[in-house]
Amino acid sequence: MPFIKLSDVKEREMVPGFRARFVHTDHTTCSYWNITSGAVLPDHAHPHEQVTTIIRGTFEMTVDGETRIIEPGDVIVISSAAKHRGRALTDCFILDIFYPVREDYR
Repeated sequence: MPFIKLSDVKEREMVPGFRARFVHTDHTTCSYWNITSGAVLPDHAHPHEQVTTIIRGTFEMTVDGETRIIEPGDVIVISSAAKHRGRALTDCFILDIFYPVREDYR
């Protein structure tokens, strides 16, 4: 199905304050995150490559020990197995694209 209405995709809370809608292709997972101000993403790593785009809000992100404040229009490229964590400084809307598919998000 080439056309998806995002509002028709069930939203799931994956970590406290991190709610997402997932769209999967044969090779990628797109995650559309609504994040509550103050919510914390714990330090973690995964085998997937990840590209994160901030659509709305301000988010503090640490990747491999380097911390930055990211805002709308900023993009973060996270290599496979890179440790990363984050914290929403405001309410945020963030798009993550993962390769390969995040089977754990199906």
